[in-house]
Amino acid sequence: MGYDMRHEHLPLQVHGVDLSLACLHRPGELAPVVFLHGFGSSKEDYADITRFSSFSDRRVIAYDAPGCGDSHCSDLSRIDIPFLVETALTVLDHYGVDRFHLVGHSMGALTALILARQCPERVLSFVNIKGNLAAEDCFLSRQIFDYPSDNDEQFFTDFIERTRLAPEYSCALYAASLRHKVRSGAVRSIFQSMVALSDSGTLLESFIRLPCPKMFMFGEQYANLSYLPLLKKQGVRLAEIPYCGHFPMYANPVLMWTEIADLQQSVASGG
Repeated sequence: MGYDMRHEHLPLQVHGVDLSLACLHRPGELAPVVFLHGFGSSKEDYADITRFSSFSDRRVIAYDAPGCGDSHCSDLSRIDIPFLVETALTVLDHYGVDRFHLVGHSMGALTALILARQCPERVLSFVNIKGNLAAEDCFLSRQIFDYPSDNDEQFFTDFIERTRLAPEYSCALYAASLRHKVRSGAVRSIFQSMVALSDSGTLLESFIRLPCPKMFMFGEQYANLSYLPLLKKQGVRLAEIPYCGHFPMYANPVLMWTEIADLQQSVASGG
């Protein structure tokens, strides 16, 4: 479609911590879309954007978060949601990005929400793929408290097994690559941060108040989330994905991409 996806490693520093971020970057004439992956996922969740003509000429930025995938971090214990927000801002600065479309899944959607709350004027649209908006969303992260362990490796091993056996679409597939995609030393601080933010009671209002066009995407197995009627009432576009739980990029990717493209194409100005 005219542009090739580039694989790059960015040497960066965030709050004194040395990072080497594995990135996917595609040039393009249209305003960039920035993807933030979920816990236990990776930038490759979004690599298929190049297969869809609806994203032709769209600049693309995706990267493995610190402590995840092929990225490296000199201090895993420092990784939490605020750190991931600062990492995203540093990546945007590196690529010279001012305004952008934002897509985040799970942990990445929570990171994206805090990022958008800090600089709402820069976000052209926001697709929130089952990101944390309330305490009820901590079905993964709250396990750090529900199954306490002083041994990070043992907790992660047990977490993977529980996830493998979960009665949701794509959980076994997701669990199969968790050990490759997340360093066990980063799990505790990430999960504790996600729970603290989700329990704060501020996320839902923050999401609703964002001035950009917004979509909340969720699998049919989460159609009973208590806040969905409020989101609809407040004008947030809801995208329920059939045959899907927490992972539309695995369970129903074609519909996921169709919904993302439709929202971005509906933005009248700014790319």
